Amino acid sequence: MTGFVHHLDHVQLAIPAGGEELARSFFVGLLGFEEVEKPAPLKVRGGCWLKSGTVTVHLGVDPQFVPAKKAHLAFVVERFGELEKSLLASGFTFTRDTELEGIERAFTHDPFGNRIEFIAL
Repeated sequence: MTGFVHHLDHVQLAIPAGGEELARSFFVGLLGFEEVEKPAPLKVRGGCWLKSGTVTVHLGVDPQFVPAKKAHLAFVVERFGELEKSLLASGFTFTRDTELEGIERAFTHDPFGNRIEFIAL
């Protein structure tokens, strides 16, 4: 028998109140996500919904926001080196990790301090 979970619908990452434009500049401007229209009843909560291929990320406003320093999103990405250059040129870190043999990966933090992992395709 297999488990009950079929697939992942989305992940939600917390952002501080008023952080939507800064989030868009990072996720849309740098990472290439597209913003998806939120349903009308949820717009009043703030935040934004993003999509890239089959990956959906919801950025939700948390009034008591604390960045996720250990918990993180892990994106499988194309053009790993180009992404590194783009993030570094925009003032973000790109810390490569070599602990897992045969896997090219790196970490950064979004503008709010949330940890994000990138794994080369």
